[in-house]
Amino acid sequence: MTASYPNLRLRRTRATGWSRALHRENILTHADLIWPLFVTDGSGVEQPVASLPGVSRWSPDLIGVRAKEASALGIPCIALFPNTQPDRRSDDGAEALNPDNLMCRAIKAVRDACGADIGILTDVALDPYTAHGQDGLLDHAGYVVNDDTVAVLVDQAINQAEAGADIIAPSDMMDGRVRAIRMALEMGGHHNVQIMSYAAKYASAFYGPFRDAVGSGGLLKGDKKSYQMDPANGEEALREVELDIAEGADSVMVKPGLPYLDIVRRVKERFEVPVFAYQVSGEYAMIEAAAAAGAGDRDALVLETLLAFKRAGCSGVLTYHAAHAARLLRG
Repeated sequence: MTASYPNLRLRRTRATGWSRALHRENILTHADLIWPLFVTDGSGVEQPVASLPGVSRWSPDLIGVRAKEASALGIPCIALFPNTQPDRRSDDGAEALNPDNLMCRAIKAVRDACGADIGILTDVALDPYTAHGQDGLLDHAGYVVNDDTVAVLVDQAINQAEAGADIIAPSDMMDGRVRAIRMALEMGGHHNVQIMSYAAKYASAFYGPFRDAVGSGGLLKGDKKSYQMDPANGEEALREVELDIAEGADSVMVKPGLPYLDIVRRVKERFEVPVFAYQVSGEYAMIEAAAAAGAGDRDALVLETLLAFKRAGCSGVLTYHAAHAARLLRG
């Protein structure tokens, strides 16, 4: 910079609302949002999630209603996560392959409600289906095995694609799963089904309310540090992203969100691919708790944090505040 005060007064462009709008570098819109929704069994069922104020589990028929709501708000995509019944959970997660499982029924309900007017993103991992709460299969020592798990994830992905999923989002962090899923999708004729890889998913303390919502929290034996990333590592995240892009991911995700905006920025600058972030359950709960305690205005907190994702380089954000934010953004 060669200019100096008073020739350059940076406050000049901030002095009026119209000027601030004209010089705004990043814009958040309803089209930047993906709305995560939790599915439960039954019909006409809404189950509030105690650790996520304002968030509920919905039966498949009501997931269709939520999808219509999202479409009306201009939200382009929803993400589905099932709360599988305890009696359908097993050590091998076989319910993930059932073509009539909760996920598949929810996909079909959304299709019936909205047709092709909204995208459907589906989670590929075994933790909603296993009796032990881990994302994969265990050996006799309790270690999550990689290659056998990938084989099941491939079948799970195909099951969801055949039910009508638009975006397969493997969140398991097994090595090689993106290539295996991409090959299976191609061989199965699902050429236009996207893969949004959870490429940099950290072993975070921010996931607790999510595990409550999908029913895996109380089941989890041990931790997930042998496959989810160490929060201390950044270079490793770039290696993970590079591998997933090479294996066939159309877009990549960083999870959690706000504590890892540096990773979002590094991924965007290094690879110039669509990068998404997941504003996870713990982040949502913290905003809600702050607003409830009078520590900040809820609407302002929601929009400011979401704008931070855009500033960091995100193409979009998965957030439980999606519907609320869309209403605010649309006035």
